[in-house]
Amino acid sequence: MKKAVKTQVGRRLKIISGQIAGLQKKVENEEYCIDIITQTSAVRQALSAIEDLMLENHLTTHVTEQIQAGQQKKAVDEILSVYKLSKKK
Repeated sequence: MKKAVKTQVGRRLKIISGQIAGLQKKVENEEYCIDIITQTSAVRQALSAIEDLMLENHLTTHVTEQIQAGQQKKAVDEILSVYKLSKKK
């Protein structure tokens, strides 16, 4: 994994962790439903941004290495697997 990506993902995961803790408090305190829904949407968007970073990292590192090593089928299969997962959202 590229060092910059690892740093970005780690930072974003810490933020998401804080958002989740905030969500737990909101639910425990029976706060306004729309506020909770808004916060869950923010978490979902943050996770999506992490997925984007990880996919870009994978494409520019592992996939490139797989193709150079003659493992095109493995590279294509992994990309299709991620694509199919994204269609289930």
